Formats: sequence, C-alpha cells, structure tokens
Amino acid sequence: MANPSRKLRTEMQSLGLRLADPSQGAPSRRGGAGPSDHKAVTIDGATVMVPVHTGHSKRSPFETDGEGRLTRNGEPVTTIQFAPQPRFYARSTADGVPYWQIAQLHSTDVLATTVFQTCVRYGRRATSCQFCAIGQSLADGRTINRKTPAQLAEVARAAVELDGVKHMVMTTGTPNFTDRGAAILCESAFAVRSAVDLPIQAQCEPPDDPVWFARLKAAGVDSLGMHLEAVTPEVRARIMPGKAEVTPDAYLEAFEQAVAVFGRGQVSTYILAGLGDTRAAILAMSEELIARGVYPFVVPFVPITGTPLENHEAPSAAFMESLLAPIGRMLVDAGMKSSDIKAGCGRCGACSSLSAYESASA
Repeated sequence: MANPSRKLRTEMQSLGLRLADPSQGAPSRRGGAGPSDHKAVTIDGATVMVPVHTGHSKRSPFETDGEGRLTRNGEPVTTIQFAPQPRFYARSTADGVPYWQIAQLHSTDVLATTVFQTCVRYGRRATSCQFCAIGQSLADGRTINRKTPAQLAEVARAAVELDGVKHMVMTTGTPNFTDRGAAILCESAFAVRSAVDLPIQAQCEPPDDPVWFARLKAAGVDSLGMHLEAVTPEVRARIMPGKAEVTPDAYLEAFEQAVAVFGRGQVSTYILAGLGDTRAAILAMSEELIARGVYPFVVPFVPITGTPLENHEAPSAAFMESLLAPIGRMLVDAGMKSSDIKAGCGRCGACSSLSAYESASA
C-alpha cells in the first residue's frame, strides 16, 4: 500500500513550495555549497528540505498560508510546520562574527558548515560545477571564507547546549589538488570534538593519499561523504568538467579505502538525480556502491538561482519514486539504513525522501 506521506514529501521536493509568509520558522538557505534555496518543512513528523526560492518552486501547485495549512492547486492537503529559529543564531564571537555566518542549522537538529568557502574550480566556466553556488553566500555577506577551528568549536558547543543539535556536517570547497580539503577538515573536527561530544560527518573530494582517511578518523570524524553528484562520464564532463577529472573508478577505489577505515554504511555519496543520468545508470551505480558498503544518498537536483543551471528542470516526482523505491529495497537487503549512519546527510535525510523507502514493503 502506498505511503501518502512519503509520496507527498517526494512530490514537494520535486515541485517546491510557495510561501504566503516567507518569515515563518528558521530562515531559508540561499546559495552556498551543496543543496540550497530550501526551507525545512515538517510533514507528519518528518522534516524535509523543500525548494522555496527556485524558479520552478514559484510555479508549484503547493502553497502554504501563514498558519501552515498546505494546499495543492487550492485544495487542502494537510498542515505542515517549519523548523524554529535556532537560538544560537542570536550569538556572535568575541570579534563580532555572528554564529550563523559560521555554521547553520539544517533540518531541525543538524549543524552544517562549509569550513572553506572557496574552491579552486569555482568561477571558471571551464572547470566549475555548473550547479554549485559556493561563492554566492560569500559574495552576499552571509558567511565568511575560512571558519577557524576555534570558531567552529565555539558555535558547535552553543548549538548543542541551546538547540539540542545531534550531529554535524563539515564540508569544504576544494582548496588544492592534493589532500582536497582533508587537512582543513582534520583540524576542524579535532577542535569541535575537543569542545563537545558531537558526531561529525566530513565531506571532501577523494584525497590524493588514502592515509587521510585514517587521519580524519583519528581527528574525530565519524562518517565521510565523497560526492559523485553524477554517475556517468559524459554527464560528469558536461556538468562538472573540473571535478570529472576524478573518474568514477577513482571514486570507487577511494570508497573502498574509506570503508576500510570508517566501516560499512559510514561512507556515503550524493547523487543528484535529474542532471542527465538515466534511471538505469543511477540504479546500477547505487547497486555497485551498496555492494562496497557505501550509502548512495540520491536526491532530486535543485536548480539554484544564479548558477548556470538555474533554468534546468528539476526531476519529476515519478522519476524520483522510480529510483528511491528500488534503492530503498537494495539498502534494506544489504542491512544498510540511514538510521545506522553516525552523522551527516544520509542520517539527516532531509534533502531526499530516500529514508522513507527503507522498508521491506517500499
């Protein structure tokens, strides 16, 4: 029997949401690294990140009023809630940097930060990832370029104490073509774990030397994300020409090395459905990843305003369901569930409805 809440979450993440009152709940996220232009919305107890600033979201059949009543094409659907404004946002460091410029709340209990807000590939059309907005939030003054280990530790401690944050995501722009950000993540994770007991996921491209996986683990990182984004060479070359120089085979080798350090299910990768990869290609790669102990976090592509792909169509809910249902079954059969991940995007699950398909009846 179909799960109506799961179907609604999948549809809203593909179609977006129109807001009668944009000030409701925590501020929505614009620009930055990773998925953006979202707002955290709770539907039947599950929190999902729903696009609210994209072009397609402005045409969405879903709309909510100031009281949280959700309609589709004007017809009542359900009542939704928004994540509250986190209390740690009201604080600043001794030198006057607002905490929200250092790290932000994702979903309802995840602290997320881009430790280094620039990338060696960003800004050059020949090498940049066409979907990435890592420079936007920096240019608009919504963040700072380099978050120091001391700043991250201070904010993480406050987020745990004031808002009950349960785990943390540290990502980074790629600062070089050697460790690819692993060194920055090591010192950052060590500082946070020295200050507060908070599980951490680190995210970077595969470093040049697998010894970095052991160093990240020793620094206090619990899980690791290395993101393919697209799975076929032709799509990768078109959408992210610089990052595509690290081939899928190189990623698979790095995944095996990382799983040996972090364990099965504690290494994950983002796959952005809707960039051009076929259903068959995404399913084949997901099967291969799961066999290696890697969690394939398949999310609907969100065309972010201001990027070269801002007018690219988001994937349909039907396409997403055709992926998430079989991948959910693969994960169940492999004994790998999002709830077993110690920290990070897969555990949070808000940017995809994949976790809702992790049941034997999915």
